[in-house]
Amino acid sequence: MNQTLAAWNTAPEQTAIEAMLTCCGATRWAAAMIAARPIPTPESLHATADSIWSKMREPDWLEAFACHPRIGSRKPATHASSQSTSWSNQEQSSTESAAEQTLSRLAALNAQYEERFGFTYIVCATGRSAEEMLAILERRLSSDRPTELAEAAEQQRQITHIRLKKWLAE
Repeated sequence: MNQTLAAWNTAPEQTAIEAMLTCCGATRWAAAMIAARPIPTPESLHATADSIWSKMREPDWLEAFACHPRIGSRKPATHASSQSTSWSNQEQSSTESAAEQTLSRLAALNAQYEERFGFTYIVCATGRSAEEMLAILERRLSSDRPTELAEAAEQQRQITHIRLKKWLAE
């Protein structure tokens, strides 16, 4: 068994919840993950995470989204843990070498996105260039809110899996 997972299975509730909130900022999701313990394998952890995420709704999604900084922003999200902020910086590392014009356009469209949809633009940034994330943002701005909310929730699901893998590797 994975040592991190084994320790989490027996950790005090608050410690276990904090670990899950680092991976996904939705408190109802984290509490449900704790309630599912013990989880025997990394594979079953991922399956449980998906099963629970599929039962979450808009308030849970919005809570999770609020833990992410804007794409291209150096400012951490208000509700993010230090570990989550560190992972966000790693995930968005391609923006560090992006052209100023790209960063400026990202900032402007992030604000437009938030105005249109009422939440932060969420994209699974791992392995994507700043230009790719900008192109995705431009495309997604033409969505209606229900479609975009579903897409953002899917992106959060993908991010959660990446973070669960990182957490298990600690």
